Amino acid sequence: MVRRFCVAALAAATTLVTLMASAVADTQSWEHVPVPSSVRPQAGLNEAVALGPDRAWAVGTDAVGRSAPGFPLVLRWDGTAWQRQGLPGTGWQGELLSVAAASPSSVWAVGRDTAGATRLLRHDGTAWSESRAPRGVALTKVVAGGGETWLIGTRDGAQALLRRDGRGWQDVPAPPGAVYGLHILAADDVWAAGEYNGAAVSHWNGKEWQQTLVDGFPRSAVGSVLAVSPTEVWAGGTAGFVGGPVGRPIPPLLARWDGQAWSKVTMPTDFGGVTALTPTTSGELGWVAVARSQKWGPPGSYPPLVPGPDFLAWNGQTFTEHSEPAVAGEGDSQTLRLAPVPGTSTVWSVGRAAGPEGTFAPRILRFG
Repeated sequence: MVRRFCVAALAAATTLVTLMASAVADTQSWEHVPVPSSVRPQAGLNEAVALGPDRAWAVGTDAVGRSAPGFPLVLRWDGTAWQRQGLPGTGWQGELLSVAAASPSSVWAVGRDTAGATRLLRHDGTAWSESRAPRGVALTKVVAGGGETWLIGTRDGAQALLRRDGRGWQDVPAPPGAVYGLHILAADDVWAAGEYNGAAVSHWNGKEWQQTLVDGFPRSAVGSVLAVSPTEVWAGGTAGFVGGPVGRPIPPLLARWDGQAWSKVTMPTDFGGVTALTPTTSGELGWVAVARSQKWGPPGSYPPLVPGPDFLAWNGQTFTEHSEPAVAGEGDSQTLRLAPVPGTSTVWSVGRAAGPEGTFAPRILRFG
């Protein structure tokens, strides 16, 4: 009897916490956080990673002009404000594409200079420095998780994946097709999002990949994957379609794996692309970011499309729609990349927004 009472009490407490978290998500909103004044016009952010409430990194490029390629940009959150970080010994022009952290003393950033050469940077807990990039690989992304750090890129036009083993970067066999994103749980438990005859997700067990087709429509692909358990995996990207007028927007794609098959999940938006999936502190799906979100307006309205939600909060059953706040002198975000703060309900979003007269501007948003 006592045991049953304890189990029932624990279940009730868990339900209460879930409902409270859902209520908070329903009442809170995303807020704009300014970038440092030292960041010059025509800047953009590509990705961010958070290690705690007082430590986060964001990377991108700034001072981009019609004839200027720009310079690598690194920002650090200190718990109060974003500060621009110096890059000693980094004299090249170009862009930082991705950032990930295995620990506070092992933060990695991937970039590319104006000559097209790959650049690999590391922060050892004190300062940033250049690291030797794997030879012959054009890197596009770095991903960390489960004590692992992996690189995504191409070599001689073929997909390349590399894993850091403590001594250096070692090649890992790649699944068929292209890989755009990874969710790493352990060295023998890695999920890859990409495309191969349509949107595809692959699972690495330490020896081989097992690939499943998420959506076989033309032009469909997934770039984000979140594995909650072997019987709950989420993948997001863009769905394909056949026919339609040139320039027609593409629908977003969100699908869920139950251990046997993928099923599409209906979202409260009709067009755009899922650019990030973010877990809650318990590892469940928490947020879905939809870039360039649009949906059909009322019948007979003109224009026929209206803005859709930029962020979708998932409570386990339904989505709550959230829009990014308006920023004076700027338009909507063109990219949305999410970075959850470990152990909290706070989430960062970084990207680039439309600026005046065809320009663009860096955009940082925060929830919680």
